[in-house]
Amino acid sequence: MSAKTLLKNRSSLTHKVRYAVSNPARIAPYLRRTARDTWLRLKHPDHVAYYRAVMASDAGRSPEAAVGSRSHERWLALGEMQFTYLMEHGLRPGMRMLDIGCGNLRAGWRFIDHLDTGHYYGIDISPDILIAAKKTLATYELQDKLPHLTITQDLTFDFLPDAHFDVVHAHSVFSHSPLSVIDECFRHVGRILAPGGFFDFTFDRTEGAEHQVLREDFYYRTETLLALARKHGLEARFMADWETRPHGQSKIRVSNPA
Repeated sequence: MSAKTLLKNRSSLTHKVRYAVSNPARIAPYLRRTARDTWLRLKHPDHVAYYRAVMASDAGRSPEAAVGSRSHERWLALGEMQFTYLMEHGLRPGMRMLDIGCGNLRAGWRFIDHLDTGHYYGIDISPDILIAAKKTLATYELQDKLPHLTITQDLTFDFLPDAHFDVVHAHSVFSHSPLSVIDECFRHVGRILAPGGFFDFTFDRTEGAEHQVLREDFYYRTETLLALARKHGLEARFMADWETRPHGQSKIRVSNPA
């Protein structure tokens, strides 16, 4: 990503005016989204409840668009990118994987196919997107792999066993999460990681002021998330090799100290 992109503050009035002038066709959709999000925030002050309502609205139009894919081809490409990256980092069939914010299995169906039966656990806050996930599972005829698909209210992982998962994965989850949600995840994820296991997550990176847009998109400095993970006794490092991928988010890996 360019230095100019990393310094953008998308919440500033200057940025919004410039963007509107350069992209007049996107003004009406942005205003509709603003009106919808304002109404949903008034109905659901809690962030998880609010974002669940956002996902219900988006998934009602298109489950693939709801997880951030402009087309089916892009949906396939983003899933393949996630899968290939973890394969390059040693993902083996016998590993157990927790996929936080599994969505409609954009990458999940590939993980399910690769992993041993019963070794994939997908969680999401949205019942609507999990219904779409079950359809994806049937489309790719992976029912015999018996994946676990579970709705969740938080990221305490209280229903999961200690030291169970070799890989925990969260793609495009923290990009939609306030710092309190990320802090909750860091507070508990170490308990469920197996010895030698790791937790990979993507985030929207800024090197300028941290900011959010419509309480849907959150931009964090790398140092903020590294420090937060370390506060909870986790080792954390920026994954520079992810930056070579055609994706707008960055990646951090955390693990328990050896």
